[in-house]
Amino acid sequence: MKNKSIELDVDFIGGQGPLTKVEEQAISEFIKAQKLLRVKKKLPKSKTISNTHLLHNTNEHAS
Repeated sequence: MKNKSIELDVDFIGGQGPLTKVEEQAISEFIKAQKLLRVKKKLPKSKTISNTHLLHNTNEHAS
């Protein structure tokens, strides 16, 4: 079975009036949170180097 999409004949979505400051702030915070989540997902996880490995390499270069 296929789902058929229905095209809606609308001129606008939402209310007639402008957004209130509280609504604008809520939308802004939501968008910032979503953007932060996307950025965190894209960043590759960095590999950590143990302190003993760093000390070992430092001692080799000092010789």
